[in-house]
Amino acid sequence: MAISFLTIVRHGLIFSLALVALLSTSAVPAEEAEETVTDETMNYGEPIVLTERAKKLHYDCLLVDGHNDMPWEIRDTFSSSLANADIAQRQPKMHTDIPRLREGGVGAQFWSVWVPVSAGYRGTALGDTIEQIKLVKAIIARYPNDFELALSTDDIERIHAEGRIASMIGVEGGHCIEESMSNLKNLYNMGARYMTLTHSDTLSWADSATDEGKNDGLNEFGVQVVKTMNDLGMLVDLSHVSVATMHDALDVTKAPVIFSHSSARAVAGTKRNVPDDVLKRLPENGGVVMVNFYSGFLVPEAVENYEQGMAMKRKLEATMDEAEVKAQMQRWYAANPMPRGTIHHLLDHIDHLVKVAGVEHVGIGSDYDGVDALPLQLQDVSTYPYITQGLLDRGYSDEDIRAIMGGNLMRAFRAAEKAAQQ
Repeated sequence: MAISFLTIVRHGLIFSLALVALLSTSAVPAEEAEETVTDETMNYGEPIVLTERAKKLHYDCLLVDGHNDMPWEIRDTFSSSLANADIAQRQPKMHTDIPRLREGGVGAQFWSVWVPVSAGYRGTALGDTIEQIKLVKAIIARYPNDFELALSTDDIERIHAEGRIASMIGVEGGHCIEESMSNLKNLYNMGARYMTLTHSDTLSWADSATDEGKNDGLNEFGVQVVKTMNDLGMLVDLSHVSVATMHDALDVTKAPVIFSHSSARAVAGTKRNVPDDVLKRLPENGGVVMVNFYSGFLVPEAVENYEQGMAMKRKLEATMDEAEVKAQMQRWYAANPMPRGTIHHLLDHIDHLVKVAGVEHVGIGSDYDGVDALPLQLQDVSTYPYITQGLLDRGYSDEDIRAIMGGNLMRAFRAAEKAAQQ
């Protein structure tokens, strides 16, 4: 999830697309409804037109997305009621449902079990996270023809080959372990296969990118968290963390790290993105930056809006309760809409990541249902084929596209599994 208030509003329009079978080369988004251009960034680049070659390649890839917040959206919008949020049907209030996952060719998905940082201050973070894990498992159980829980790379490959969507669990924010290594291990045993070290607030043991630092990165407990995750075979996720935390984690990890939903800071200069000095360390580590689709992290002109919104929320939190903050932020976003951009902004980030880190270290981490502003041609989970087409248009080889779409994440995950056995 990009930041904790991004579930408050949803400005992106959701388009109706034709339901078709997984892996069919005709399983592509229908023509998009024409949108009104509301800011100049929406004129960036020509619309991408899908070709048969791109469709065939895309549906032949194992597409692994590193981050989707559908579980929180179901909890927040539908009070965790799967009866009210039947994702076998199109859900216009959401970015994600089964028909559109199939249209997008998603082969494997990390479902985020995010809970607000405020739950940590209330002492409910662990319990709330366990509730979210149970919700993910309930979703999987409700739709057994479409989902299966994956605990390993072997599981992912088998489930994908059987025509279902491999479903993994990612814990978003170390506040969820409540400063307990035992809690961390229990979350792994419940199925979590990555943990983001922080969310929007600095913890006692790790500094966040969007808060004041306390530890100059990781303290000794934070170092032990990384080492314990290595021993478990749990991927260390460095989205949301400060640059110092990124470097400290890279210094101590024996397994590849991931950035489950982050983009390139040199292209869009928010602290939530990854700077070049960190990117240059990924070839040695084997890690993967999974590009976030949020306009605030992709579009240079949107960064100021994101930063202002974050500052406004923190100011309100000092004097208001959560309900009041939510209402105020709804009004703020209505008055200050974010520049949205286009899919070409995302492709620019991929180009930069490839240039600095190498094509072996780039992946996809959309943040769908955790963000409120998305670029044109990336409006929901049906639109991944446009990325494949865009990469082809920019001269990427089939092999490179397969790697970006999921092969790189699978390699890093396998390496983490192997490191845990050593």
